[in-house]
Amino acid sequence: MTDTAPVLRVAGRPVGRYVVRPELPARLSPRPYLHPVTTLAGTAVTELSPADHAHHLGVGVAVPDVEGHNFWGGRTFVRDQGPTELDNHGAQRHLGFQLRDPDGFVEELRWLAAGAELLRERRTVAATELTSTAWALDFTFSLTNTTSGLLSIGSPATNGRPGAAYGGFFWRARNEEAAPRVFTADADGEEEAHGRPADWLALAGSTWTLVFAGATDATRRDPWFVRAAEYPGVGSSLASAERLPIPPGETVVRRIVTVVADGPLGRDEAAALVRKAVTQ
Repeated sequence: MTDTAPVLRVAGRPVGRYVVRPELPARLSPRPYLHPVTTLAGTAVTELSPADHAHHLGVGVAVPDVEGHNFWGGRTFVRDQGPTELDNHGAQRHLGFQLRDPDGFVEELRWLAAGAELLRERRTVAATELTSTAWALDFTFSLTNTTSGLLSIGSPATNGRPGAAYGGFFWRARNEEAAPRVFTADADGEEEAHGRPADWLALAGSTWTLVFAGATDATRRDPWFVRAAEYPGVGSSLASAERLPIPPGETVVRRIVTVVADGPLGRDEAAALVRKAVTQ
C-alpha cells in the first residue's frame, strides 16, 4: 500500500492533507500531522510551525513527557528550573497504512527515543459530511507500551507548572487578528473552559468554528487545554493532575471528534452538530 500523503475528502472536496514523513529538525519532535485542514468553503483552520511556536504542527498527537522524553517539541519544563533546552526529543515514525480511503485511513506508528521504541500507536482518522457547511474529523489514537517496563506520560503541569497540562491530541488553529471565542455547553471564555472537562468545547473565529468533543468516557474525563489570547489552540490533556501510567503491553485509547464548520456558530448550533458527529 502506497505511503504517499493522503488527502482527506468530503463530498469530493479536499479538506485535509496528512503529512506522513515530515523533514523536521529533531528539536521539533518530528511526527506526522494534518495540515492544511480546511472548512468546506476552503478556509484554512490550522497553522504549521507558526513564529510563536515552531513545534506546533497542525493537527496530531504530541506529548511533552514520555518517561522523560519530549514528543512535543521545543523546550522541556523541568521542575524548579522552568523551560529548559534538553537533548531529549523523540520522534513518531510512520510504519504503514492498514487502510486508506478518500475519507480516511488507519496508520501504525512507532514512538522512538534514544534509539529505542517506547510506544506503538494505531491511529484512525476519518472525515464525514455533516451538512453543506460542516464536516467532522474523527481522530482515534491507541498507544501501546512496547517496552518491558512501566512507562508514564506527564506534562508540564505534573512537573510543576500550573495550568500547563498539554499533551495528547492537539489542534493548532488559524491565527487571526482577534482571538477566537471559546465556549462550552455551560461556560464562556478561555479562563472558564481551560483545565476543565466538558462534553464539547468550541473555538470560533471570524469565519469558522471548531467544536471538539470527547467520544469515549475516558476521553470525556480528560480536561481541555485551551489557548485563545496568546495563540489559538485546543488539546485534550492526557496528564493533568497526575502522570498517566502505561504498564508493559497495555494500551491507552482516546477518541476526539472535531466539527469543522464555516461561519461562527452559536451554542445551540454547535451542540446539535456535535451530537450528529459523535452518533453517526
